[in-house]
Amino acid sequence: MTEALSATEPALASTSTYLVESLPELWFGLVVATFGVYLLLDGFDFGVGVLFAEADEAERRRFLAAFGPLWKANEVWLVLFGTVLFAGFPAAYAVILSRYYLAVFALLLALGLRGLGSKFRGERDDERWVRFWDRCFVVGSTAAPFLLGAFAASWALGEPTVVAVVPLLAGAATVALVTALGAAFLCVKLESPIRERLVRRGRAATAGYVALGTVTLVASVIRYPALRSEIQSVPMGGLCIGTIACAGVAVAAATGTRYRWFAVATGGLAVAFAAIIGVLLYPAIDPATGTTIADAVAAPLSLNLTTGFAVVFLPLIGSYFVVLYSLFDDPASDSGQYQHG
Repeated sequence: MTEALSATEPALASTSTYLVESLPELWFGLVVATFGVYLLLDGFDFGVGVLFAEADEAERRRFLAAFGPLWKANEVWLVLFGTVLFAGFPAAYAVILSRYYLAVFALLLALGLRGLGSKFRGERDDERWVRFWDRCFVVGSTAAPFLLGAFAASWALGEPTVVAVVPLLAGAATVALVTALGAAFLCVKLESPIRERLVRRGRAATAGYVALGTVTLVASVIRYPALRSEIQSVPMGGLCIGTIACAGVAVAAATGTRYRWFAVATGGLAVAFAAIIGVLLYPAIDPATGTTIADAVAAPLSLNLTTGFAVVFLPLIGSYFVVLYSLFDDPASDSGQYQHG
């Protein structure tokens, strides 16, 4: 009788089986993908904030105009990352965020500081006021990617704290990565002699990311012997080769004034970074406790229903971002006003 009922039970509402056998792994991939998209899109914004430190007032207005219509929307992907992790792996979500609570709280504080800095600097003309909020913007834009990289490395390596050598190295590498992303983004969005300086900063940041990433991987092999097989695996080797290739393309494209290729190549670095996190994690979702994807995945009924919502809403979110970036595709004006086609 039970078998007969199971046979007629709609797949979406099944309490015993997933829509497809690999659905838990697909949701794990979605967790990694949303993290990667967030790192890529908000990484451009973080990089603008890092480069903001050495810009003059006219350049700062143009920097803000270049990323102003986009940065708030980009943070949607951080919310989406947390939502996907919670929906797919609620037990892991609770444990991971509890373990790294202070780091996550500090990340949110840095994001808030960045937002306040960019908003409040223009509320008054007082020089000290503007200088204070500009510093807040730079500090928030630098601290946020550092904490994000340290958190991701700690999570993937099973390190119980972000205050450890390898996570701190990963945080520094992430700052270099977003600086390269920001330089590439501004080279596309700005039309002025400032591009020469941005190209120099972008090339240096790209080289710095590769160097720091190499040191981080070597330190990981030494510090975490149990992970040597994953670090020395074929997928990891392919991602390392891909990273070096993207870095080479980025430097060549920047030097040759092919700025869109510069942006695409640095974007490839961000995608490879997220993929490396995924390779280190799999098949675990929380290496610190040894919790695997199968251990932490949501029950079939919950995950099936959530998948139905995801199939509807994720393409809508993706389409929104395509329209947004197409709308604000033109360069920022010298007056610091937004332009769109």
